Amino acid sequence: MATALSDRLATLAFVDLTTEQVTGLLADTIADWGAACGWRVYRRAASVVPLPPPMSGQRSVVDVACARPAAPPVVIEVDHTDRRRTVEKLLAEADAGRVPIWVRWGSRGFAAPPEPVRMVTLTVTARRGEAGVRLHSRRPARQLPPPTHHAEPVTAGPPDSLFDPTAGS
Repeated sequence: MATALSDRLATLAFVDLTTEQVTGLLADTIADWGAACGWRVYRRAASVVPLPPPMSGQRSVVDVACARPAAPPVVIEVDHTDRRRTVEKLLAEADAGRVPIWVRWGSRGFAAPPEPVRMVTLTVTARRGEAGVRLHSRRPARQLPPPTHHAEPVTAGPPDSLFDPTAGS
């Protein structure tokens, strides 16, 4: 499942989006992926984890939750930073019987989360835009076909005048 999501996210390309815009684009793409799988999709769904005081009477949320027929629900968090609270939330979701996936994006290395949390990574580039705003871009690697090779043997032809020091002097 994480591999299928990774494959879907790998097709994304964007230029000069803010942190919030990238996170929103990823959440939208994940929601579309879940819907294409035939699952009910919920954005900002209630988590099993309560918020810290003074709002401990309320629940935290997950970025995307997918209800699957006859299978455990999937919960997905999207982050560009390594947040301990996200790991704790996803572990609590796993303890509640959900399949936790952490989508991490950025330009630096990604530390693997503890089991059973699955990580999907998306590498982007970043630069400072106007007024110091951090802008992110992603251009997927182009998959070029292998070059065509000739079946006949290569033979030397007459010398090219470009390489002949006596030509044209």
